[in-house]
Amino acid sequence: MPQVFRDAVSIDALNVLSRGTLIDHLGIAFTAVGEDWLQATMPVDARTHQPYGILHGGASVVLAETLGSSAGNLCVDTRTQVCVGLEINANHVRAVRSGTVTGTARALHVGRSTQLWDIRIEDEQGRLVCSSRLTLAVVPAGHG
Repeated sequence: MPQVFRDAVSIDALNVLSRGTLIDHLGIAFTAVGEDWLQATMPVDARTHQPYGILHGGASVVLAETLGSSAGNLCVDTRTQVCVGLEINANHVRAVRSGTVTGTARALHVGRSTQLWDIRIEDEQGRLVCSSRLTLAVVPAGHG
């Protein structure tokens, strides 16, 4: 897929925009970007554990939605349009007890009214932890 982002992407600006939000609370940090993908990490610790000491599936979904929604909004002029989540699914395939997971969102479809993003979350050994797909609606700014 050709380059999908409208402008040069600043990882620092994405991290600043996330301050004081759920993204910040969970320790999610944007780390890398390519022509059609965006990457972030999230710690696996008390903030992201479920009661049995493993990564909470909901935390994985937060990482996936953060990546897909952030990437989607990099594809539009946010002065006139924004991307909002329409549907997300997640398949949790591996338990993680500690360390860091890395998510990568890749564009599958970037259209005028919808976008589709594939998000792969891996453990520190590169093994699949969660596979997620996010559909975004592209709506007028202020109507999300």
